[in-house]
Amino acid sequence: MPKITEEMIHPELRKKARNLRKAPQRFSLRKTKLMKKMCRFLKGKHSKEMQYKQHYITRPDGSQLRICVYTPQEPKENVPGLLWIHGGGYSIGIPEQDDAFILRFVKASGCVVVSPDYTLSLDKPYPAALDDCYDALLWLRDNGAKYGMQKNQIFVGGNSAGGGLSAALTLLARDKGEVPIAFQIPLYPMMDDRPTDSSTDNDAPLWYSEVNDASWQLYLGEHYRSETAPIYTAAARADDYANLPPTCSFVGSIEPFADETITYIKNLEASGVPTHFKVFDGCFHAFDQICPDTEISKEAVEFLMESFNYAVANYFTPL
Repeated sequence: MPKITEEMIHPELRKKARNLRKAPQRFSLRKTKLMKKMCRFLKGKHSKEMQYKQHYITRPDGSQLRICVYTPQEPKENVPGLLWIHGGGYSIGIPEQDDAFILRFVKASGCVVVSPDYTLSLDKPYPAALDDCYDALLWLRDNGAKYGMQKNQIFVGGNSAGGGLSAALTLLARDKGEVPIAFQIPLYPMMDDRPTDSSTDNDAPLWYSEVNDASWQLYLGEHYRSETAPIYTAAARADDYANLPPTCSFVGSIEPFADETITYIKNLEASGVPTHFKVFDGCFHAFDQICPDTEISKEAVEFLMESFNYAVANYFTPL
């Protein structure tokens, strides 16, 4: 992709883009570790418009996986269950950072949302994060009914690395055959460690080629750009898209993940999977979160929630 000039950026996003670019555009492991520590200040914080509880799942090695469970203030019956996976390049982040996303879903449908505090790549590489997400999915399957969830309407979603994990998780769930997924929401997903036109020499604000490549190396270790890596390392590696759930996604046209997301959606459509998809011209990574008050971000959120509400009304798995 050519260098991202200001003229290529959506007019509403240019001021924020200039500010983002004032910070050094360079990956730093020390800075990443610091950001990981800063995220911990969010632990336990949540909107008062939802009920929030923390639970712990025992992993096979005896350690504990924290999950955050969000429900409406007045619980409802026969609602979807949503496993929501936070972003952060696989290396940073915490469930509570996605409070705004989760609140929208809860208010729209009364759903129960489970968000895992999965193992970050700074601590362990693949498959630790994916294993944690699968354990949280099993917990939702087995416990969701306590919160009014109907078992034939389990959704999976996430943004950025969380979107990549959600796409990998639906592949894993399909192949294991233990949890039927009715709908998935991988938003601007980080799902291909191999170079694409949009992820090569991309200097867009916030997320760019250098940080993208370094983050993939942290997450995948020996599997990074390996020809023999399992499809679950990066969902774009899959060559069989049959029997995957209906999918909603959107992506900015100038961000590194544009091409891999577009290709993924085309592959789903070629396999007969219903999709809800938009490319937002001139938008960089996570623009909807970075510039929430702009009209283009509001349009993206409206598209997301229209797709989500359609899924609530129409997408179910066989009982």
